[in-house]
Amino acid sequence: MKQKLTLLTLSLLVAGWQVQAAPQAASAPRQASAPAASAPAAAANSAATQPVTAVGLPEIKASAYAVYDAQSGQMLASHKLNEHIEPASLTKLMTAYLVFKALEEGKLKPDQTFTVSEQGWKVEGSRMFLDPKTPARVDDLLKGLIVQSGNDASITLAEAVAGSEAQFVQLMNAEAKRLGMKDTHFENSTGLPGAQHYTSVQDLITLSAAIIHDYPQYYPLYSIQSYSYNNITQPNRNLLLYRDPDVDGMKTGHTDSAGYNLVASSKRNGRRVISVVVGTESMQARAAESSKLLNWALQSYDTPKLYEAETAISQVKVYKGADNAVNVGFIDATYITVPHGQAAQLQPVLETVQPVLAPISKGQVLGTVKFMDAQNRVVAQKDVVALNDVAEAGFFGRLFGRSSKPAEPQARPEFVVAVQPRGNNASQLVLSNKDGSPYQGADAQTWLSRLYNELR
Repeated sequence: MKQKLTLLTLSLLVAGWQVQAAPQAASAPRQASAPAASAPAAAANSAATQPVTAVGLPEIKASAYAVYDAQSGQMLASHKLNEHIEPASLTKLMTAYLVFKALEEGKLKPDQTFTVSEQGWKVEGSRMFLDPKTPARVDDLLKGLIVQSGNDASITLAEAVAGSEAQFVQLMNAEAKRLGMKDTHFENSTGLPGAQHYTSVQDLITLSAAIIHDYPQYYPLYSIQSYSYNNITQPNRNLLLYRDPDVDGMKTGHTDSAGYNLVASSKRNGRRVISVVVGTESMQARAAESSKLLNWALQSYDTPKLYEAETAISQVKVYKGADNAVNVGFIDATYITVPHGQAAQLQPVLETVQPVLAPISKGQVLGTVKFMDAQNRVVAQKDVVALNDVAEAGFFGRLFGRSSKPAEPQARPEFVVAVQPRGNNASQLVLSNKDGSPYQGADAQTWLSRLYNELR
């Protein structure tokens, strides 16, 4: 039976907070002084954790919205995050994502040309004004898709990638599923209204972050302020590109039924923030509400670097392995977003699940670090992974590991064990029931002794 414990890793506290809040890379925190104990696995990953809201969130006049820190993966504020909404031309974010993918995989080339089909030429809504007699290059079609929001460009690219728009839609839905967009279903590549054409603010954040992370070489297309094709110049409908030098994308959308939508991204002082507003009343309104969210997030929060990539924050005991322990930490540089000026007040709590059995692969998730504020609230949590492989031991090693693994009594009561700080780097074991009340069973002292011996 797996024991479930919680360990506060005291050595993680101030070792990095104050220096890591600086723009330069933080010095590596010291290794945890106590061994990692076990605890229930986290129910959600860091991207799903919303920090304690900073004061002063302005009123956002939109039917749904969200603002997200792309470095830490944390949602900073949201309204109707997972509610189904009509994306309108925000649909073209997925269309572009699949075109970027096709270019990287060599299925398309930037200088390759395609002629608009009758379906694409006759499509309603915004257009690039493609000429059926003149083939267009893929790189021109992409600008027509992103800058001009051309429905004719969208259909032409969809047909270029998949042969038909219907087959392309299948790819769109498959990619949405792969990215974890749980509240999205596409019916077309353009964003024209459809009974089963919907997404959510959360899913738009997921998709936008994926574009920026997966295809940074194509992201500058979203900052182009105007584009001319067929002797027709059209401005980018994202007004923030003209008003805010820190805004460098992303996409607008509008239909009579959807209202005015905007996904915007801003990079300031090394931080990237993404906002989504949908259902606003006008082009001016969507720009104004997006600006409120972006500036609030950038001014009200800090995103300090906690750890450099592959920095060990602790070790976890390993059973039946060639090594007795494995280093745990983060593969990539790790950030956290907190209300401005509050980083130094947070305490990290490392939770792992025991026993950990070899073999172990580098990158394997072995636990969670929860970051707690002064009121003992979880501000954020991030998965910790193995930083090295641990092979399975040979026959005698496995035999020793089996015999050395602590035995557990048959009648184990249901309780949680917390290792709590006492000051001066000391700690104490505390038993509690699942509801948080103190465990007062007659065998409490026996269990404390057994668990203490195991953790030494």
